Amino acid sequence: QVQLVESGGGLVQAGGSLRLSCAASGSIFSMNTMGWYRQVPGKQRELVATIASGSTPTYADSVKGRFTISRDNAKNTVYLQMDSLEPEDTAVYYCYARARRTWGGLYIDYWGQGTQVTVSS
Repeated sequence: QVQLVESGGGLVQAGGSLRLSCAASGSIFSMNTMGWYRQVPGKQRELVATIASGSTPTYADSVKGRFTISRDNAKNTVYLQMDSLEPEDTAVYYCYARARRTWGGLYIDYWGQGTQVTVSS
């Protein structure tokens, strides 16, 4: 089983910055795409950013130019640098990873438990 643990959430004022981290652990044979999603109560979970090994990151239009996703493959860790935060960014942020545990096995999607990000005006 692969586990994802997020950290770095908190309360910041508008215009501030936060850096989220997500470390994957467990039996991981091959890690594919990693990323971040967020969800507000009563709303659908939405994509924030994703990054595949050796690929150009993708971003939601709402965060493009403000957020930066990166990863450390040696540590199976993905980061989300969030700058110029806005109250609209307030949400629970979930780490995402697609990985397989064996050679030739299927890739499975894994999710973290989420970390709260609150941006005050």
